[in-house]
Amino acid sequence: MRVCVARYWWAVRRHALKVPRNEENSLAEGKSTICKNAYGNIGENWTRLKMAKNTSLYFRIVEGRNLPAKDVSGTSDPYCIVKVDNEVVARTATVWKNLNPFWGEEYTLHLPMGFHSLSFQVMDEDTIGHDDVIGKITLSKDAIGSQAKGLDSWVNLTRVDPDEEVQGEIHLSLLLLKDAEKISLRCQVIEARDLAPRDISGTSDPFARVIFNNHSAETSIIKKTRFPHWGETLELELDPEELSEEGSITVEVWDWDMVGKNDFLGKVEIPFACLHKTPLLEGWFRLLPLGNNEVDAGGKLGALRLKVRLVEDRILPSVYYQPLIHLLVESVISPTEVEDSSALTMLEDVTTVESRQDVAMTLVKIYLGQGLVVPFLDYLNTREVNNTTDPNTLFRSNSLSSKAMEQFMKAVGMLYLHEVLKPIINRIFDEKKYIELDPCKIDLNRTRRISFKGAVSEAEVRDSSVEMLHSYLASIIESIVGSVDQCPPVMRVTFKQLHKRVEEQFAEPENEDVKYLAISGFFFLRFFAPAILTPKLFQLRDQHADTRTSRTLLLLAKALQSVGNLGLQLGHGKEQWMAPLHPIILRSVASVKDFLDKLIDIDHHVVSEVPQRAVFMPSVTVKEGYLHKHKAEGPQLLSRFAFKKRYFWLTSETLFYAKSADWQVGTEQNVNELNQWLSAIRKVSIYNERMLPSFHPGAHRSGKWTCCLQVDRAVTGCSRTHSAVTLGDWSDPLDPDVETQTIYKQLLQGRDKLRKKYLELPGADQTSSNKAKMSSSKHPGGAECKVQLMKSGNSVAARLLAVIEDLEQTHATFQRREKEDSTSVILNP
Repeated sequence: MRVCVARYWWAVRRHALKVPRNEENSLAEGKSTICKNAYGNIGENWTRLKMAKNTSLYFRIVEGRNLPAKDVSGTSDPYCIVKVDNEVVARTATVWKNLNPFWGEEYTLHLPMGFHSLSFQVMDEDTIGHDDVIGKITLSKDAIGSQAKGLDSWVNLTRVDPDEEVQGEIHLSLLLLKDAEKISLRCQVIEARDLAPRDISGTSDPFARVIFNNHSAETSIIKKTRFPHWGETLELELDPEELSEEGSITVEVWDWDMVGKNDFLGKVEIPFACLHKTPLLEGWFRLLPLGNNEVDAGGKLGALRLKVRLVEDRILPSVYYQPLIHLLVESVISPTEVEDSSALTMLEDVTTVESRQDVAMTLVKIYLGQGLVVPFLDYLNTREVNNTTDPNTLFRSNSLSSKAMEQFMKAVGMLYLHEVLKPIINRIFDEKKYIELDPCKIDLNRTRRISFKGAVSEAEVRDSSVEMLHSYLASIIESIVGSVDQCPPVMRVTFKQLHKRVEEQFAEPENEDVKYLAISGFFFLRFFAPAILTPKLFQLRDQHADTRTSRTLLLLAKALQSVGNLGLQLGHGKEQWMAPLHPIILRSVASVKDFLDKLIDIDHHVVSEVPQRAVFMPSVTVKEGYLHKHKAEGPQLLSRFAFKKRYFWLTSETLFYAKSADWQVGTEQNVNELNQWLSAIRKVSIYNERMLPSFHPGAHRSGKWTCCLQVDRAVTGCSRTHSAVTLGDWSDPLDPDVETQTIYKQLLQGRDKLRKKYLELPGADQTSSNKAKMSSSKHPGGAECKVQLMKSGNSVAARLLAVIEDLEQTHATFQRREKEDSTSVILNP
C-alpha cells in the first residue's frame, strides 16, 4: 500500500522553493540567493529567471446524433479518433449499432510545446475490411481560445478531404542569389519527417516540388519511406522584374503513384518578401493542407456534442508562489476557529459551480504535495458538518468539501478500486447475461436466446435476473467488505476524522447511523457505484458496455447505492420492481457497518510513514502490460515472427520485460493503450537530461534504416522526439507551481467580490476612528501594493488580497522584461 499512495508523487522532483522548469540547470549559483530573498529584489538573477509556458487542453466527447448508416443493417458502429496536429492522442470506445451514440469520455492533454489544431474524426468500425469514415470536426487553437469559458455545443460533422489530411515537417534552406549575370532562387530540399502514409504498405513514395510564379523544379522520388532524405539543391532562374512581386514560394510534397494521380502530402508557403529581409532562410517547416474550405454538410453527416476548454498559463518561478502556499497551509495547520474566515473559505466564496471540481482537484494536489491532505479535508468537512442542521442533507450538495473528497478518492484510491472491482466487472462483461426486473422493459423476444426450451415467461425472466443479480451483488459486497487492508491508509485516516466530526455534531441516539452514512455516502455512492455504472470512465474496461451489460451494471449500481444508504430508503421510491433485491441489501447492512468500523480503526501515525512530500521512488511501477517486441537483427523469413509478445513494466527509472506475468491477464493493444504507454514514458522522461532530440522509428536492417533508408547506422535520428503531448490522468505527477497558478487565477477573478465582502464597510464615514488601515507588502520585482482594511479582524483577507496583487504585478513585470529581452535580441542578432 506504500506504493499505491506514493506513486502519486513519484515524479515530483522540485521542492517548495524550486527553480523554473526551463532553467533548471542554469541557476546552480543563484538558487540559494533567491531562496533567501523571497521578498527581496532578485537583482542580477532576474535575467536568468523566466516564466514557463503551460498549455492544457480539456475535452469531453459527450455524444453524437443523426449519424449516417454505414452498415447493411441500417445502423453504424461509431467511435471517435482524436488528433492534435495529426498526432492521434485518443480513441473512444465503439458504440455498437447506434446512430445516436453516447460516449461521455473526458480527456486532459498536457501540451508544453503548444499546438495548432484539435480534430475529432468519427469512424464506423467494421469487423471485415477497413473502417468507414463518417466525418470530422477540426477546431483551431484560436477558435478554442476565443471561448473564455470553453466550447460546449453541438458541432456538425464535415466531409473528410484526403488533401486536408496531412502531417509532418520538411527541412528547407532558401537562398536568393543576385549578381550581374543572373538572379536565381536556390532551394535546398534536405529531408522530411513523419509524412502521412498514402500507400497500402503504410509508407509513401515522396518527392518535393518548388514553385514560384511560372517556375518549378522537382526532387527525385524516394520510394517506401515516410522519412525521406533528399539532400538535393533546386535552382530557379528569375527575371529582374519578379524581385518586386509579392508572391509566395511554395514547396509541395507529393506521393508518387505509378497508376492514377499522385497523392498530396502537404505544402509550405513562404512569402517572397522574407528573402529580401533574410537572404538565407533555413529551418524545419510544418506541412499544411491545400486550404480547401471545409464544407458543413448541413447536418447530413450528423453532429457531435463537444466540451473543449483551453488553458494557457505563464508559470512564475516557485519562490513567487510561496506567500499564497503559506496562506493555504496556514488555513489547515493553525486554524483559530473553523468558523473563522480563512484563505480556503474565501476561495470557496469565489469558486463558481462550473469551476468547483477543477478547484477541488487542484487543492487536493497542492495539499498532497505538502503532506497535509488529511488536515485539509478535515478542515473542509468540519465546516460542512458544523453548518448542517439536518443530518439528511449532510454532504448532499456539490460543495467544495464534497468535490474535494471525490477527487481525493480518485487521486489516491484508483488502484484500490481496480483491485476490488475489476474481477467482478470482467465477469459481468464476459457473461453478458440478459437481466431485467422492470416489467415494462422485459423483452421476451430477447429472452428466447437464453433458453432451449421454447418461450420464457416474464416470471421466469425475473427469477433468473434476481438470481444473477444476487450473485453479482454478493460478490461485489464481499469484495468491498474484505478490502480493509487494501484501502490506502490516507483514505482510512480521512474517513476516521470524518466519522469523528459527524459523531460530535449528531450525538443524539436517533442519529446513530449518520456517522456511517457520511462515510458510505462517499465510499459507495460517489466512488464504487459510479465505477460500476461506467467502468470505462474509471479505466476498468477499454470499451463501453453493450446495451445488455449496461442494463445489468445500472441495476447493480442502484442496488449498491441502497447498500450505501444502509437500506434506509428501501420501499420509498417509484421503482418498486427492485423489491426482490431488498432482502440481500438489508442482510448486507450489518457487514457494511462492521466494514466501516474496521476501516476507521487505524492509527494516525500510519499515514506519516507514507511519503507525502516530493519523492522519487525507483520501485514505483508507472504502467505495465503486454506489448509486442520487435526483433530488429537477423533475417526474417516471415514478418510476423519478428514480433514477440512480452510483458513490460515501466517504472520511474527503468523499462524491462519478461515472457509473461503469471498474475496478470494480457489485453489486446489498441490506440488508447499505445497512447497510455507513450504518455507514461514521456512523463518518466521529463527530467531525463540525456534524452535525444531525435530518433529512428524504424530498425537498422540489411545495411540501412528502414524508416529513412540511410545507410550509416550512427546517423542522426530522422524523427523528432515527441516529448510534448501527455495524457492527464489520476496518476499524474504533482506540479505545485501549475496548481498554485490555477488557484491564483481563480482568486484573481473573484478579487472584487472578496474586497467587497471582507474589506469594504458599507455606509462607513471616514472619521479618524474609522480610517482605513493599510496593509502593504513588497513583491520580488520591487513594486509595492496597498490594501485598504476597513473591517476589523479581516487581516487574512487583507493578506490574501495583497498576495493576489503581488502576483499580478510580478506577472506583469516578468512579461514586460521578457518583451524587452525579445526586442533586444531582434535589434542585436
